[in-house]
Amino acid sequence: MRRSTITMTKRCFVRIISFSIALILALGLMALEQRGKAANGELMMQNTYMRAVEDLSLSLENIKTTLNKGLYTNSASMMNQLSGKLWSEAANAKAALSQLPIEELKLEQTYKFLSQVGNYSQSLSKKFGSGETLTEEEKNNLKTLYGYAEDLSGKMWNVEKKIEDGSISLRELSGAANAKQPQTVTEGFTDFEEGFSDYPTLIYDGPFSDHILEREPLMLKGQNEVTQEQALRKAVSACGEENLSVSGEEGGKMPSFVFENENTTVSVTKQGGFFSYMLKYRPIENPQLGATDALKRAEKYLDALGVDEVEETYYEINNGICIYNFAGEQDDVVLYTDLIKVGVALDNGEIMSFDARGYITNHTPRKLGKPSLSEEDAEKRLSKGLTVFEDNLCVIPTGGLNERYCYEFYCVDGEGRQLLIYINADTGEEEQILLLKIGSNGRLTV
Repeated sequence: MRRSTITMTKRCFVRIISFSIALILALGLMALEQRGKAANGELMMQNTYMRAVEDLSLSLENIKTTLNKGLYTNSASMMNQLSGKLWSEAANAKAALSQLPIEELKLEQTYKFLSQVGNYSQSLSKKFGSGETLTEEEKNNLKTLYGYAEDLSGKMWNVEKKIEDGSISLRELSGAANAKQPQTVTEGFTDFEEGFSDYPTLIYDGPFSDHILEREPLMLKGQNEVTQEQALRKAVSACGEENLSVSGEEGGKMPSFVFENENTTVSVTKQGGFFSYMLKYRPIENPQLGATDALKRAEKYLDALGVDEVEETYYEINNGICIYNFAGEQDDVVLYTDLIKVGVALDNGEIMSFDARGYITNHTPRKLGKPSLSEEDAEKRLSKGLTVFEDNLCVIPTGGLNERYCYEFYCVDGEGRQLLIYINADTGEEEQILLLKIGSNGRLTV
């Protein structure tokens, strides 16, 4: 009997241990599951905050750029176009700001600025439309608004940079108004409010980008379809690499065969067998070449492909690669719709990228004819205070996938800022204003 009692006790002990281990494992799994859910929730929250920060930065940058363009406009249609963009970007900025957990900071002046910048520009647009001109006070107000937008944009990029390097924690932003939080959490946003000390009293009545790829490609119309083998031969010839294999096909408006090896991707259109784009991947070590060298390599490559009648326009250097933009040309008229981009490695001059999709989409012979407006009359439509250094005829895209025949005026204002203004060669309307950014890393427009 004593032996039987001992046996029962061991069984009970084993069961207790087994149940305990099972319970501990179950509780542990539940805890891990809850922790995982909490981590996922926190990650989603931080991703939401980061998107809001990026959207706010971009909107403020766009507001700054658009206000800068507004300083040079001299037509009702352009002012109307710019005011519409300001209204939209200001709304985007307010929406992004509202998604950040910083309600307690009371950013009243920041919201006021974002509300008024759109309203004020619209009032000026109406004034232009009624045939009136801007007063000196209104011009100065635009300059002041631009100054505030420039300051806000700079501060917001600084906030984003601090978030990226860990100086500001998005997790801590939910307690940003709490005095116990580190000063770095709030300083970027509270600086917004402190920057409005001299904000003016306003009295009023209350890219050429990738969209050109959205139309049906003109060069593909009426072209016969090539075989995969023919497309492969084209790809090998264009990129100079023999070991390409089929990786798939692309649909959309430009159906293409895609070929690749371990570091190169090449696309060739099914219709016509046009070399569409190429990307190569490798680290660029010890860049030795400059932008002028890169231009020569890019032009030589285009010659080898049989691409002629193009004009180099802008370039950008990034990560040791210089990307040149080329526009088509017809009878000395630059076609900014017909775009080709060529990327050159600055260590050995190798062609790292090629993109002719804009060219394939839009290139076709144009009936340009003689402009209705003379060059001299077109120049008179420019805002006063601008010095014209160069001009030429060109074709530019519009937001509605149309084209405009324009005079392009390369101008400099009294403070040395450089810009391009496009005057319709037939109607005299101010069609576009682009600001030039020229530096060691390129020549770009915004």
